[in-house]
Amino acid sequence: MTAREPVLISELTCPKCGHVSVETMPTDACQWFHECVSCKTLLKPLPGDCCVFCSYGTVPCPPIQLGEKCCG
Repeated sequence: MTAREPVLISELTCPKCGHVSVETMPTDACQWFHECVSCKTLLKPLPGDCCVFCSYGTVPCPPIQLGEKCCG
């Protein structure tokens, strides 16, 4: 049996201006902040989410995908 590999590419959508950026998620740390390149809004995780990918991404962070606890 082989281990499932997480998806590492996610599209982050800025809640303020709607800009979408394609980002590679880190596998060794949570990403708590991301600055929108369009409007410069600093994205932070929503309450209950561990990182910006879980809040604004098309794919949750790798630990969550694998059913593990995130570092947040």
